[in-house]
Amino acid sequence: MVKFYSSTDTYPYPFPAVTLAYFLRYPNPYSTHVLSTDTIARHYDPDTQRLTTVRLHLKRSKLPSAVLKLLPKSLLGASASGDTQAYILEKSVVDIKEGWMDTESRNLEWTGVLSVVERQEFRRPVTQAEEELKMWQGMEGAARRHGFINFGSGAKVEDTGETTEVKSTVTLHSHVGERWKQRRAASQAAGDEEQPQKVGFFKSLTTGPLQSSIESIGLKRARRSQPNAKEGMKVVLERMREGGLVAVLEGMRKDRELVLAGGKSLKADGHDVE
Repeated sequence: MVKFYSSTDTYPYPFPAVTLAYFLRYPNPYSTHVLSTDTIARHYDPDTQRLTTVRLHLKRSKLPSAVLKLLPKSLLGASASGDTQAYILEKSVVDIKEGWMDTESRNLEWTGVLSVVERQEFRRPVTQAEEELKMWQGMEGAARRHGFINFGSGAKVEDTGETTEVKSTVTLHSHVGERWKQRRAASQAAGDEEQPQKVGFFKSLTTGPLQSSIESIGLKRARRSQPNAKEGMKVVLERMREGGLVAVLEGMRKDRELVLAGGKSLKADGHDVE
């Protein structure tokens, strides 16, 4: 069973500014739960002119109380209270020339309980001039192939870059109980049937409803976190508009001090956002 959440938005800022803000979005007043960000790999392909970046985010996290009630303490171990720190692996590919950026973030902790994968597609809207150019280029190619018309060259398209469209998709999948099912199937295949009295109550539960419940809880949390993520991006973009990169870096410094002081975000407790 898998659950999805999808949303779309438009930033009133040019594509280069939005992509830069994405890389500079942590920390911000809406994400003081992000403790650190490290770039672990970066590659630029001169042929495609695309930049690929892999980063690792360390976040202060908390398992939802509703999930804690569903899981036994034996499974949670030292984190039975739900308080923990989680690493998030993020990969992004940006193409400034074509005007798009694709990102993917996934949790590295508690994947057996709930795997959360967020994908974002940033796109520079195609202008009317670009659409017309594509149409005429298509007509030119056909005309040249048939030898009818020889169009002149030199057509230019002005890229205004006034807005950037973004589509966010979150995929949630719980794997609770799957390992036990695999072990049981392997045991049965080997002719070693497990005795019912030796199977714990939690292991004997049907995993389908439990997985669905955990995914539903994660879905509600994802929906609550999305507005905070967008507002955080807007804060960085507004700083960029008002004072450029200097203002962004100064804002990051102040936000980092707030993180170290154990401060909370503007809209929600840092445990609950993103």
